[in-house]
Amino acid sequence: QGIGYPNGSLSHFRSMDIWATCEPEEIGVTGWLGSVIQDVDPKGENVLTGVNFGRGLPRSLAKEGVPVASVGDLSSYGLLTEIGAEAQRTEALDLFGRMYAPAIGQGAVDDYIRRTGIEALQGADILSTAPGLYKSEVEYPSSAMGGYLRDMAQVHNADFGTRVLFTTAPYNIFDTHANQAVGHANLLQDVTVSIDSFMTDIRNLGKSDNVTLFFYSEFGRRAMDNGSGTDHGTGGVAFVMGDHVKGGLYGEYPSLEPGKLEDGGNLQHNVDFRSAYTTLLDGWMGLDAKAIVGGNFEAIPFL
Repeated sequence: QGIGYPNGSLSHFRSMDIWATCEPEEIGVTGWLGSVIQDVDPKGENVLTGVNFGRGLPRSLAKEGVPVASVGDLSSYGLLTEIGAEAQRTEALDLFGRMYAPAIGQGAVDDYIRRTGIEALQGADILSTAPGLYKSEVEYPSSAMGGYLRDMAQVHNADFGTRVLFTTAPYNIFDTHANQAVGHANLLQDVTVSIDSFMTDIRNLGKSDNVTLFFYSEFGRRAMDNGSGTDHGTGGVAFVMGDHVKGGLYGEYPSLEPGKLEDGGNLQHNVDFRSAYTTLLDGWMGLDAKAIVGGNFEAIPFL
């Protein structure tokens, strides 16, 4: 609780970038989890060391030379899946693969295009096998979040060697400037049930011992309401779950007293988000956090 960073930005885009790159003072281009993937798999031997559940490549996972697969819907995931006849699809994939061969040794750009194309082929082929390895009676919510977490459970269950599984809440309505009393409760209900389904699922599958789930928002909300909602604020919260997590509250709850609020009526942060990252990197993944988060930050004893 009270998590944030000095001089917190109230811009969605800037604050998301700061959490993604650990660069509050300047514009960063390297995602902290992109660096984690590279540290875990420095030679890039596994195209599925990092997997994103959603569209595109989130900034947190972005780093030059680091492959990341993005899965919109695992049940239909793959390349050229719209081609119905299996023989035609096989031929098309063969052509797709051979298309990249001439690019070898033709320069940095061509090499990058070739590598990206081949990695896409390899990742799609492997990930498409995950649903067949998964049997579960756990029912997830029908929401996008529920679907992403179900896909995440399937990939984790398949033992592809994936170390970083990432998703983003696929809706912006957590930005509760209005109708917060009802809307926020419904949103938290979806997140709560989805996460409970995921944790129950991987425990039933016997796959929970090596999972730590970390989730957060890029900022908190203003202490005072604006009528029926709240505006962007600082001093937010983050949550950690897992079999090896020491439950409890960490950090000091920010004071709501007017004299103890920051300028603009914001809650004061008292825990730097990079301390949470440091704890996960040093204490859970066995990595040197300093280079990834950009300095020394005190660990939080939740592991």
